[in-house]
Amino acid sequence: MSPIVLSAGERRPSLAEVLPNCLAAIRGERGSMELPPVRGAVVMLVDGLGAELLRARAGHARHLVRGWAKRETGFAFPSTTVAGITSLTTATRAGEHGLVGYSVFDRAAGTYRNQLSGWGEGMEPATWQLRPTVFEQLVADRSAIEPFVVSVETYRDSGLTAASLRGATYVGGDTMRERVELTAKISADRAHPLVYLYHAELDQAGHKYGSESDQWLARLEELDAAFAHLLALLPADIGVLVVADHGMLDIREHEQVDLEGELLDDLVALAGEPRLRHLYLREQSADLLADVLARYRAAEGHRAEVLSRKEAIAAGWYGPVVVPEAAERIGDIVLAARKRVTYYTAHFDAKVRSVIGQHGSITDTETIVPLIRHGAFAR
Repeated sequence: MSPIVLSAGERRPSLAEVLPNCLAAIRGERGSMELPPVRGAVVMLVDGLGAELLRARAGHARHLVRGWAKRETGFAFPSTTVAGITSLTTATRAGEHGLVGYSVFDRAAGTYRNQLSGWGEGMEPATWQLRPTVFEQLVADRSAIEPFVVSVETYRDSGLTAASLRGATYVGGDTMRERVELTAKISADRAHPLVYLYHAELDQAGHKYGSESDQWLARLEELDAAFAHLLALLPADIGVLVVADHGMLDIREHEQVDLEGELLDDLVALAGEPRLRHLYLREQSADLLADVLARYRAAEGHRAEVLSRKEAIAAGWYGPVVVPEAAERIGDIVLAARKRVTYYTAHFDAKVRSVIGQHGSITDTETIVPLIRHGAFAR
């Protein structure tokens, strides 16, 4: 059982706690994060902007980090977009909402499920994502608090939007500046807005060029300028939280590990992401599980955690509650990188291997995210 995820998670709020605390603040109540009362709230999620990345480049993001206390960090695991966003919007961990990784193997259907872009027949957004969103609950309760999503226009009709953002009014914007202007207008026009504001650009630059690249840094500076514009436009009684769904680290070609030979002999499928692989066995057998676990621990235990599904659940990786539908999506074995490596097999092509910025595993770099208070939430 790995102490890495547990120690990071025990000391920090998870993404699942963010929106309930914002709602409490809008209602004039005191939540676990002790946010002050506000008329409305904006939660700005910057895809891929881990706390370690932001602190290392704080000089390029002076508006974002202004007043950022050391303790203002959150916890995101699985450290991948589908899980992080859905934990935020459903106020539950992955063990309840069921999006346990970038991809999973659907054993009943005998097929892979890409939970970022593979929605459709057999993977309907309304049922595959297992929990109602905070937005749906507000609408169902006829609350005075109005939920809005301000995000990338091209994501409006995506499966992940239907699964994890359902219930909110969707407002699309093509650029970071356009999105913050839309957010400010909603915040000024509505009596009690709850706005989820999403930016994808840093994550995109990190995957393509690396989080240590000039291109990534340029996007960070663009984000900071847009955020300064948001703060200038927002009414004084709107609270703002800056969060992320995961961090990122750069993995180069020589750090890629190919799984082969006896490590693949008894697998029916390998899913997840390059830094956290879900391994599915050809048959459900305690003896086979023990045998394959031993093989992986001998081969990769020096640079990865190798846990059975039961061990990962018991360690709290997927939250305090793991429903059966979510549990069966988790691999029989979870291979989670600790060192700077990614895991592939020979069939992965050059395009997949060309991704530089990586995330998904259990390290602090990937799981600890900013939780910065601005606007009426500032200390």
